[in-house]
Amino acid sequence: MVARRKGLSLEEKRAKMLELFYETQEFYQMKELEKIIGIVPKKKGVISQSVKEVTQSLVDDGLVECEKIGTFVCYWAFPSKVLQVKKRLVENLEASIRDLDAKVKKAKWEVQNQRKEKVDCKTHTGLITIITKLEEKEKDLRKLLDKYALCNLEVINQVRSRIRKASEDANRWTDNIFTIKKWCKSKFAMDEQHLDKQFEIPEVLNYFE
Repeated sequence: MVARRKGLSLEEKRAKMLELFYETQEFYQMKELEKIIGIVPKKKGVISQSVKEVTQSLVDDGLVECEKIGTFVCYWAFPSKVLQVKKRLVENLEASIRDLDAKVKKAKWEVQNQRKEKVDCKTHTGLITIITKLEEKEKDLRKLLDKYALCNLEVINQVRSRIRKASEDANRWTDNIFTIKKWCKSKFAMDEQHLDKQFEIPEVLNYFE
């Protein structure tokens, strides 16, 4: 008997939906998203019935933009957006870690103080428990911070790759424009300024570095 394939978790579905937005960089209505996901379920692994719920969770977390334009509600997301969101998350996590660190230090100081004053064992044990819980929470937050730091690096690399490709495409088109200008000048004896004006070519047109 063939084992039934396990469905994607909510986080996996969210990641797949974000992939769709980042790959296409298009604006969608909800019906369009449900239709696209219905066509390519094998590629994304998200069923159309869960698209609305998954997309809304991304909107709630600020990873996907949602705006009413006329009578339509549009959804979109670009790679640069997630950088801003994750930066805020990292800043919040760092603030929480600093706060927990201060609480741990304070609790440890109280334990040391009570040892000197020989207070009852019950109070001492309670403080030890608080310290342990605070240290565990701080450890979990640091793990989460490391996770977001890694995600940031991955997203930054993706954005850099897209920028590099866009620059290459722009340079290729710029090269084509210069070639056509050269050909027109030679073929029709046209003045360069006249060419620029005729075809609305910026005077400052140059290659991206």
